[in-house]
Amino acid sequence: MRILGIDPGLQTTGFGVVDVDGHRLSYVASGTIRTTALDRGDLPGRLKLLFDGITEVAQRYQPDSSAVEIVFVNTNPQSTLLLGQARGAALAALVTSLLPVAEYTALQMKKAVAGHGRAGKDQIQAMVQRMLQLPGLPGPDAADALGIAITHAHVGAAMARIAEVAPLQRRQHAMYKAGRSY
Repeated sequence: MRILGIDPGLQTTGFGVVDVDGHRLSYVASGTIRTTALDRGDLPGRLKLLFDGITEVAQRYQPDSSAVEIVFVNTNPQSTLLLGQARGAALAALVTSLLPVAEYTALQMKKAVAGHGRAGKDQIQAMVQRMLQLPGLPGPDAADALGIAITHAHVGAAMARIAEVAPLQRRQHAMYKAGRSY
């Protein structure tokens, strides 16, 4: 199974692609999609760039499923709204690419990758490097995206088994340790 992980951001969106074979994880690709070359006031243009970039990544690497980080409210409401729009562009690109989308919180990702929810960016980068046997540290946004993909590799199988036993209904399953899967 190939999983595409997305760490959404309006200026920089990270992506990471991993292959899963049983319990074995293999690195495929990672990187960032940056909108900083466009004018900050050109929100539609920046959202289109994110949409097109994620669509291109999905077409190039042909993942079987995807996972996106759930964004929480920041102290600045305007920043939260902008980040939510970037996340919406990412979700739309994944759904348009006909990919199933799972969502995980940063806390879930940190627990799955580093073992505790208060891990810093440097700890996530180091653990992703170790787990995927990378020759160097991935960038912080790419590491978060790879961490989201790793989290889905670990949790997604358990959720699929639960769905086999009892069909998941949107309202009843929306909280799986504060994560969502559609």
